Amino acid sequence: MTEFLVRHFVEDYENVEKMSVRTAYGVLSSVMGIFCNVLLFVMKWAVGFWLHSISVMADAFNNLSDAGSSVIGLVGVKLAEKPADEEHPFGHGRIEYIAALVVSFLVLQVGFTFFKDSIGKIRKPEMIKFQVVSVVILVLSIGVKFWMAAFNRKLGKRINSKVMMATATDAMGDVITTTATIVSILFFKFTGINIDGFVGIGVSLVIMWAGIGIAKDTLEPLIGEAVDPEVYVRISKFVESYDGIVGTHDLIVHNYGPVKSMASIHAEVPNDVDVEKSHEIIDRIEREAMKHIGIFLVIHMDPVETRDEQVLAAKDHVVQTIARIDDSVSIHDFRMVDGKEQINLIFDMVIPHEYNKDKQLELKRGLREKLKELDDRYRCVITMERSYVASAKK
Repeated sequence: MTEFLVRHFVEDYENVEKMSVRTAYGVLSSVMGIFCNVLLFVMKWAVGFWLHSISVMADAFNNLSDAGSSVIGLVGVKLAEKPADEEHPFGHGRIEYIAALVVSFLVLQVGFTFFKDSIGKIRKPEMIKFQVVSVVILVLSIGVKFWMAAFNRKLGKRINSKVMMATATDAMGDVITTTATIVSILFFKFTGINIDGFVGIGVSLVIMWAGIGIAKDTLEPLIGEAVDPEVYVRISKFVESYDGIVGTHDLIVHNYGPVKSMASIHAEVPNDVDVEKSHEIIDRIEREAMKHIGIFLVIHMDPVETRDEQVLAAKDHVVQTIARIDDSVSIHDFRMVDGKEQINLIFDMVIPHEYNKDKQLELKRGLREKLKELDDRYRCVITMERSYVASAKK
């Protein structure tokens, strides 16, 4: 079913990096969300009204809020498609995240409203009517929501959309809440005990939890996320694939929407190669980065020693010593200033985010002591820094 809809309503559907194609996916997801959720709202509201069930009514209005969310998502996707202009040179892609954030507040508000209503039902419970057809309708709604979860998850993975993945999670939450509602109706049928208000509280809490999850997923890219390890490898390998580049480090990626990113990276070049030749290579990589990996890339050129055996041996001493002390630490930008009585080893040290000042001082002290055992003239000039890659947090 998903492939049928994609093939018939998304032109050039395989070209997911293209903004117009991404927008078409977003429109398809939103339109299906509006249609399915409005249909479910009408059915559940009628069932809830007939049964006098607050949990069913809460579930119905949750679907209505989902329909409203789809409308906001549709508007957000269309606005995010707007090209760059004088005021917004990086485009309008982040509007998609803002739209999802608005959706999360709507979901939270619906959950909080029915939380209050459920407390009222516990205090003053009403008799629940049992009808087989009503239960059948609710079971069918579970099937619809389960399909919507799978539908949005598949599209979300295809175009790397946090909004669609959040929608899929919300739909699975609806599956849980509707199941709980059916349980409360059947429990009343077979025991005569009305737990509708208590189930309504459970449903409202699930709805609010889904809202919090959506907010979290959409706030992260707005605040600024660490670089995804796969993106790190892809960009690093792309830059290092060019002749004349011997290594990379300090990759930073700024996200301006799901398909709009700007990145900066330090590229290491041999220090004995003519600077104009290295600069020409850097310029070519920057030009071709947008074409081949779809990223606006700015490259800082770092000349490094590749021939001097004394410098390379000293660097190897530092690398091996650090590995023995702490294998989660790495170095780059290594330079050596040789002297008769003192040899300065100058480098940047990349440490995990959780290392505090005391840990940093301990690490520096331990490294300096170990290196002095190798050569008493070694003096370390260390700049501490942290990685921007997500895996560094794990």
